[in-house]
Amino acid sequence: MIVQQDDNGKKGAFFVAQEHERLAEMTYSWAGTDKFIIDHTDVSDTLRGQGVGRHLLDAAVQFAREHQVKIIPLCPFAKSVFDKEPSIRDVLV
Repeated sequence: MIVQQDDNGKKGAFFVAQEHERLAEMTYSWAGTDKFIIDHTDVSDTLRGQGVGRHLLDAAVQFAREHQVKIIPLCPFAKSVFDKEPSIRDVLV
């Protein structure tokens, strides 16, 4: 599964697309230059139950680590994964 990213400097998304259609996405907004807020996650019914949301979050965590920025998870899905998974909490504000 290939997770792509777009970012315009203010907002962005990690997403999975097929034939130019986004089937899953995790959107975020920058809060300054050193952190971003994950605000929404949506996965198409065709991909549900395949761990796609977690793949999106893992891409966000990897991005945060590589760019030495922090994450504020306001999205209920992202927050629940951070609550359950101590190994990724290093990127939290």
